[in-house]
Amino acid sequence: MPTFHVVVRQAGPEFDRSRPLEEQSRWDEHARFMDALVDDGFIQLGGPLGDGRVVHVVHARSEEEVRQRLAADPWSGSHLLVEAVEPWEIRLDARRAD
Repeated sequence: MPTFHVVVRQAGPEFDRSRPLEEQSRWDEHARFMDALVDDGFIQLGGPLGDGRVVHVVHARSEEEVRQRLAADPWSGSHLLVEAVEPWEIRLDARRAD
C-alpha cells in the first residue's frame, strides 16, 4: 500500500497577500517546480485553503523525504513555510476501481 503524507504549508515572509498567486515574485519557477512534483507522482493532490495555507497530499516514504524534496522549491522559506507533515492512512477512497 502506498505511503501518503499530508503537508500543510503557510505563507512565508515574502508572500504578498495583496496579490494573486500568479503575480507573486518567482511564480514561474515555483509553478514549474510544483508541476514537476506532480508529473513524477510525488504530489497527488494540492491547493490553497484560502487562509494563506496550502495542503498537499504526497506519496513519500518518510517525513524526511517530504521535507527534503520541498526544500528545493524556489518558494521554500520565502513564500511558503512547512507548518506540518503528517503520515496519512487512507481508509476511505471513492476513486478505487471496482
